[in-house]
Amino acid sequence: MGQAAGGSRLLLRRLREVMAGPGTAQSRLDRVVRAIAANMVAEVCSIYLRRAGDWLELFATEGLNPIAVHKTRLRIGEGLVGTIAQTATPLSLTDAPTHPKFAYRPETGEEIYHSLMGVPIIRNGRVCGVLVVQNRTLRDYDEDEMEAMQTVAMVLAELVGQGDLVDTNDLRDAAARRQEPYVFDGLGLAEGLAMGTAVLHEPRVAVSQLIAEDAAAEQGRLHQAMGSLRRRIDAMLDEQDVVAGEHRDILEAYRMFAHDRGWIDRIEEGIKTGLTAEAAVERVQMETRARMASVTDPYLRERLADLEDLANRLLRHLIGKTETAAGDELPDETVLIARTMGPAELFDYDRVKLKAVVLEEGSPTSHVAIVARALGIPLVGACERVVEQVEPGDLVVADGDTGQVIIRPTQEVAAAFAESVAIRAQRVAEYAALRDLPAISLDGVEVKLHMNAGLTVDLPHLDATGAAGIGLFRTELQFMVASTMPKLTTQIELYSAVLDAARDRPVIFRTLDVGGDKVLPYLGEVREENPALGWRAIRLVLDRPALLRYQLRALLIAGAGRSLSIMFPMVADVAEFRQARQILEVERRRLERLGRSMPKEIRVGTMLEVPALAYQLGALLPLVDFISIGSNDLMQFFFAADRSNPKVANRYDILAPAALKLLADITAAGDAAGVPVSVCGEMAGRPLEAMTMIGLGVRSLSMQPASIGPLKAMLASLDVGELRKYVHTLLEFPDRTLRGKLESFARDHGVAI
Repeated sequence: MGQAAGGSRLLLRRLREVMAGPGTAQSRLDRVVRAIAANMVAEVCSIYLRRAGDWLELFATEGLNPIAVHKTRLRIGEGLVGTIAQTATPLSLTDAPTHPKFAYRPETGEEIYHSLMGVPIIRNGRVCGVLVVQNRTLRDYDEDEMEAMQTVAMVLAELVGQGDLVDTNDLRDAAARRQEPYVFDGLGLAEGLAMGTAVLHEPRVAVSQLIAEDAAAEQGRLHQAMGSLRRRIDAMLDEQDVVAGEHRDILEAYRMFAHDRGWIDRIEEGIKTGLTAEAAVERVQMETRARMASVTDPYLRERLADLEDLANRLLRHLIGKTETAAGDELPDETVLIARTMGPAELFDYDRVKLKAVVLEEGSPTSHVAIVARALGIPLVGACERVVEQVEPGDLVVADGDTGQVIIRPTQEVAAAFAESVAIRAQRVAEYAALRDLPAISLDGVEVKLHMNAGLTVDLPHLDATGAAGIGLFRTELQFMVASTMPKLTTQIELYSAVLDAARDRPVIFRTLDVGGDKVLPYLGEVREENPALGWRAIRLVLDRPALLRYQLRALLIAGAGRSLSIMFPMVADVAEFRQARQILEVERRRLERLGRSMPKEIRVGTMLEVPALAYQLGALLPLVDFISIGSNDLMQFFFAADRSNPKVANRYDILAPAALKLLADITAAGDAAGVPVSVCGEMAGRPLEAMTMIGLGVRSLSMQPASIGPLKAMLASLDVGELRKYVHTLLEFPDRTLRGKLESFARDHGVAI
């Protein structure tokens, strides 16, 4: 490596001399390819640059036919060069013409060359060209040569960025050049509507010096910055407001990455090839981004996003600016724009000024989405290239309900959204006034309105909304944001904090609902054709009972001296419930033998999400203390319609007569047996759907905290007796949906939906 690194540093010095030398940009580029070819012992060296319209144009070559320069063009994705640009991934082939993606251009005369190595030229996170070397022999390029090529490509990116060769506007989308409105149809990850001033989460760190004068000095700077970064992470772990539960797990993952030898080695190798510490970090960061582009597994993408976040932090430590925009003076109405964000960084921002977040990346199960929902911050993800399209100070509208983001909206659109935001704020204030009032209908029927939770940052919503308790605590979120299995003490700490916050209000803890699309890598990934119907939830933990026993032990210890309610998810038959309850009993007896203090009351129930369980109520109800209908899964299984598939998700209405009849039968069976039946899921938090379920006899609902106010207002305007009579006349109707009839009832009777 030492010899290769020395050669690479000599090449970088030669390139710096050429780039700073006399002549036009084109003549300097011609000298660059000659220098690279000589250093790499290559018969061909070519540089393709990106032009408007997503074309790659041959700009300079040593070895190919000179007449091909500025004549040969390839689409992004076309041929081997186009594939490198499209994937932002290096490529090395011993016999390139035999590759199925090989695209022959006769004017180049490249048919005599076999081996090929190419790397993307990346500037500001976007591919702006491709660097290629070729040889006639069937040559295997080694890793050191690939390292050198990638280092050279970074230097070339700066030459391209000067704008002498290609208009820098060619490197941006046409829409980004215009100061016109631009609309993104992204993915709503946290509900809410906001309008404000665009602020870039990461003030762009411009790595101005790429080539190092002293490799040893750069290594020293890297180690100093790495030490500073690690101390900062340790300090964050020591802060009192993040020591519990999921926050600690996230930061522990960062600490693990900060000590990862492989990551550090790749940065040090970049320095050995002649780069400055900043340039070496940036190069490894670009490699991470390229990997992210080809990874589909949501957990792996999240881990790579965490690594990207760590690299950004390290760059800021190297340049002496250790803070993100959170450390700057923010506008009063801030809409934060980022490619991706680590969830720990979200806690750095002033929550009064931060009105919304817009990301290029992001999924519903990503860490930052989980935290944003808990904090009540609207979040829109999957807005590809939004960082390129927006300029700091732009007016931005972010709709977390629909996933739409508008950059630089017209005056009329901005006025309409401002009115919507004002109306929503007024409604929130009105709902807050209902916080301490009981949830009682016009005719005196009380309905318990509980909230869903899963993070410690959810807990303040209990008092803020006046919720009757927590009807569903999703324990799996703590496991999902951790890089390793949460320790017993960590679980106990979280469950104790939840019970402390609830005081005398009930809390129902749902045991692990993982598997399917909620992958825990430390349990081993299982690929399934249909994960929603596969090895998940109760099925997984019954096959791995130690996992369930571990969690139940933590719940029992946390619940000492208090009432404890435990609920098992995705139960499909009574035998599964019996088996899970027996594991709970084994753990209870074990703790008793050890002399541990026990909960004063243990209530055990089940989610009803699988239609098969609805036909076993006669055997199930004598065994349970309560039932919670999980409407999201129950309805998708009932209609055989995947709720994540847009082609069928809205094909069947949850207010169809068949669906309501099923819910009515379950509720009636629970009433007859004296077993409380509640409903959680999306329909519990929607006023029209909640109104309908109340008409069917449901008296307990669990929802997102923001839905409690609207449901209290709806209930205060509702005569349940009138509604009950009306709803039961509809259940035998042949209609595809009863939504229109129920909306008419609400309108005619003044129900606030």
